[in-house]
Amino acid sequence: MPSVAAARATSAGNPVFVALDTKDLDRAARLARDLAGLVGGLKLGLEFFSAHGPSGVSRLAALGQPVFLDLKLHDIPNTVAGAVGSLVPLAPTLITVHATGGPDMLRAAARAAADGAAASGVPRPRVLGVTVLTSLDRSDMAAIGLSGPPADRVGALAALSRDCGLDGVVCAPPEVRGLRAAFGPDFTLMVPGIRPAGADMGDQKRAMTPAEAIAAGADHLVIGRPITAAPDPVAAARDIVDGISDRP
Repeated sequence: MPSVAAARATSAGNPVFVALDTKDLDRAARLARDLAGLVGGLKLGLEFFSAHGPSGVSRLAALGQPVFLDLKLHDIPNTVAGAVGSLVPLAPTLITVHATGGPDMLRAAARAAADGAAASGVPRPRVLGVTVLTSLDRSDMAAIGLSGPPADRVGALAALSRDCGLDGVVCAPPEVRGLRAAFGPDFTLMVPGIRPAGADMGDQKRAMTPAEAIAAGADHLVIGRPITAAPDPVAAARDIVDGISDRP
């Protein structure tokens, strides 16, 4: 029998958001079309948005898959609220802001998402707080003046995000189980740093396999290069999703 966490993630739909962070819009659109039905959505980040802007997002959104707009907004509350309000008409399913922006910024982002959706007639996007980037480990945090293990800071930022009205957080795989236990089943956990067994870790320092992350309680998985850089992205995506589904 699947674990409760696995059942929750898979019953709600395919948990995989493929990261299409590329300057080549035609390649991104081709990958999105090829992977339709094999992944649960498209993750578009800073590289994609900087190269293609709102029109690029609209082009991929028109293909009909959920869009996770991962721009990690971080600025004064008024600026972040204005940015969120400008993004909502693109109808993303999820938007990210940095949880370290503080309570006023987080509350402003949550309000802007709700107000923008009502004004634009689109569903309200879920707003997620980015906790500690998956490219950072304890030594990296110490280098920027942050002491203690990443999990402690992630937990504090997740609590702040929840208290400020956000829908969930982005966290690394090792923090998923603790966050799920602390915040319950309705708090969205978006998890990058996912690497299939034997895959190159790249710049990820706190990683897990897809099946391990789902078993720990992840709702959604961000997977980029293991799919997009594979010789056959369609086969790679199919293998990953099958590996999640087949987990005992």
